Amino acid sequence: MKGQDILILLKLVSLQQQAKQRDSERHLAEQCSARGLEALLGVSKTEVNASINRSIEAGLAVKDRQNKYPKTNVKGLLEFILHGVKYVFPVKPAELVRGVPTSFDAPVLKGKLSSGGEFKHVWPDALGKAMGQAVKTLFKSVPMAAQQDRQLYAYLALVDAIRLGNPREAKLAQKLLQEKLSS
Repeated sequence: MKGQDILILLKLVSLQQQAKQRDSERHLAEQCSARGLEALLGVSKTEVNASINRSIEAGLAVKDRQNKYPKTNVKGLLEFILHGVKYVFPVKPAELVRGVPTSFDAPVLKGKLSSGGEFKHVWPDALGKAMGQAVKTLFKSVPMAAQQDRQLYAYLALVDAIRLGNPREAKLAQKLLQEKLSS
């Protein structure tokens, strides 16, 4: 697994949930193509294809039988995020930078728990409006992709809360992620 695999799988979930709400299956197939994901995520078509193949092999994605586009195995992805992501993609807050708030400083978790630290956690981004400790992203285009899709932003921030959090914080993030991915 690579970091972009998690990004792509979460984007697929977001796209599928948005399509359900709008009842627009045809548009979904275009967005779930390698070309569509490349445009939405800033990941090359080659890497998108390789990522989807890795995810299918790991059982975290399947090809839709009718439309042939990839679909996330939400249950498997959730299991991996809850029990493995902090070990496979460990993270430690680093230097102070300008960026996009993540983890407990992102809108999805803002105010849910009081922070023990004085600095925010941010994904480094020169155009970001917040100052805080840098958190290494799962993939370099995460800040750009998250700013274009609020639902994806919430998923990625919750994943970071699991990667960064102490047991109490991680448990809250896990609960919220389960609720959001299952809806």
